[in-house]
Amino acid sequence: MSTQLLLGLKAVGAGAACSGLIGAGVGIGLIFGSLLRAYSVNPKLKNQLFAYAILGFALSEAIGLLALVMASIILFT
Repeated sequence: MSTQLLLGLKAVGAGAACSGLIGAGVGIGLIFGSLLRAYSVNPKLKNQLFAYAILGFALSEAIGLLALVMASIILFT
């Protein structure tokens, strides 16, 4: 297989692997949008809600980072 074709296929694979970053971005936006809505409904639970939001953020961001690592592995191996 030629090196140019292999490089092109790696770029396509890395781009497809980065599609997981879209879901992470949407998930983080939904988490913090819901956090603001929950603050407005019940401000007394601010600390507890913030802890849950940070947990959700961390889990969503982990999926995005996994997609980014997979894209890097595809490109540089």
